Amino acid sequence: MRPSDASHEAVLRIARSHPSLPGHFPGRPLVPGVLLLESVLQAAERWLDRPLEVRGLPLAKFNAPLLPEQEARLLLYARHEELRFRILRGDTLLAQGAFTLTSETAA
Repeated sequence: MRPSDASHEAVLRIARSHPSLPGHFPGRPLVPGVLLLESVLQAAERWLDRPLEVRGLPLAKFNAPLLPEQEARLLLYARHEELRFRILRGDTLLAQGAFTLTSETAA
């Protein structure tokens, strides 16, 4: 069990071989935003050691692209029914947002 306020940091890197990359965009692949969101949830489930059920995504901002094989830092913050995230490459903010979780899977 974790406290009601908790944070975690992980490394995020999407392999060049990921099946979504050839079509996004041919010859110049970028990691799709939906793949970043999926990676955030997978990292949170590993951190919290349980499956999460998302009720909503009230905030998601994509500020800069992540390229295949680039390494980024994923910062996670969990509090009650909210999971906030920030994705950074160096000092550059790539994405940020918040998921609303069902009460059954929250803290």
